[in-house]
Amino acid sequence: METLSIRLKIGDREYPMKVKTEDEAKIRHAGRLINDKIKRYREEFGLDDRQDLLAMVAFDSMVESLEQNMINTDDTEIIKSSIEKINEQLSSLL
Repeated sequence: METLSIRLKIGDREYPMKVKTEDEAKIRHAGRLINDKIKRYREEFGLDDRQDLLAMVAFDSMVESLEQNMINTDDTEIIKSSIEKINEQLSSLL
């Protein structure tokens, strides 16, 4: 497992980190998404305080994550139900 040393700028700070080579693009993309949200909140609400901006981004990201988890759970239940129906149909044919 090869690692890279990268510097990721979030807000006005740079963060050095070691990442797996295969994760570099994903981590850089996450950094861009965070910076985009910071910029959006700065423009939308006129905030300049870094801590407030990062708190709002963290909160927004957590809400998105919870919503996605609920969607995934719903999808899993639908798939599970469909598989059970297919199994019942197959069992009745055999």
